[in-house]
Order: sequence, then C-alpha cells, then structure tokens
Amino acid sequence: MERLPKRQRHQQLSKLLDENPFLTDRELTRQLKVSIQTIRLDRLELAIPELRERLKLMAERSYDSVRSLPLHEVIGDILDLQLDKSGISLFEINDEHVFSRSGIARGHHVFAQANSLAVAVINDEIALTASADIRFIRPARLGEKCIAKAYVRTSGEQKGKAKVEVFTYVGEEMVFQGNFIIYRSAGESKS
Repeated sequence: MERLPKRQRHQQLSKLLDENPFLTDRELTRQLKVSIQTIRLDRLELAIPELRERLKLMAERSYDSVRSLPLHEVIGDILDLQLDKSGISLFEINDEHVFSRSGIARGHHVFAQANSLAVAVINDEIALTASADIRFIRPARLGEKCIAKAYVRTSGEQKGKAKVEVFTYVGEEMVFQGNFIIYRSAGESKS
C-alpha cells in the first residue's frame, strides 16, 4: 500500500478516531502504515489529544448518573452511560490483576468489570445480578485496556428483571461476552 498524502492521512486518522476513540498510537501506526512519530505529529496538528486525554474528556462529558450502586463500586471507569440503554467502561489490567507467572488477568477481574457495568446501566435504586451466562474468548493480559460495552436488551418484558448484554474488547478483539439477568426493585423501566 502506497503512503497517503498528508491531507488524506489526516482525514483517515480523524475518521478512525471518530469510529473508535480507544485506538492507541501504535494501533494507528499499523492501520495508516506510518511511524509513531508521524501519528503523534498528525494528532498535534489536528489538535487530537493522546489516548489518556481522550479518555478523560469522554469521562468528563455529561452522562447519566449511576443509580444502582455507588460510582466507586463500579469496576473500571465509566466513559458513557445511558440508563436502561447502554454503557461503556474502561479497565486497565495492572500487576494486581494478573497471575504473576503468566501476566494473564484473573478472570474474576474481567467478569467484575462486565458485571458492575451491567448493574450500573440499570435505572433503579436497587439492581442485583440474578444470573450470568458468560464466555471468556481469550485472556486479557498485563497492560491491556479492556473496554466493556453494555446494552440493555429488555427492561419490562419480565416483571422486575432486565436482560443486559456485555461485550468486552481489547482493541478490536473481543475477550469476554456476558448475558446478565438483573433483578430490579421496580417492576418496570423508569424514564
């Protein structure tokens, strides 16, 4: 693939980050086939902050408040939350989350991120996990950033219960999938 002219590369860079604001500079270098220095210069010229700053900006923008549990009890950082609809959280795998020999994340940490997001997305004072059908697709590893995306699929069909699907990704690769049934104290969805 031949190198894109600067203007086209800038357009492509902006488009990629609009589609997935969680892309790292390294991932952008692979997709645009340029050096990491070029990516950093392009971001600077386009006034696009580095990943950490983009995540902070996303977290600071307005989103619904978590009602079902205290925010400090959510595993990971809530980046977006629309109660009874969807939510996104970020969880970085650190030393305390992995097996020391392999650097692979202990499964309960990945599950906890997904489970707490599934509860947090429910628009109710009390929401508890009734059941979970989960699948680990591949291990998460030390230093990886897990992005969990939760979607409320049903909220009023079964009285007092909501179905929430959660998909966790590292980059573009899915690492975890869970279907959660969440008990809610109210029998129907709140608006």
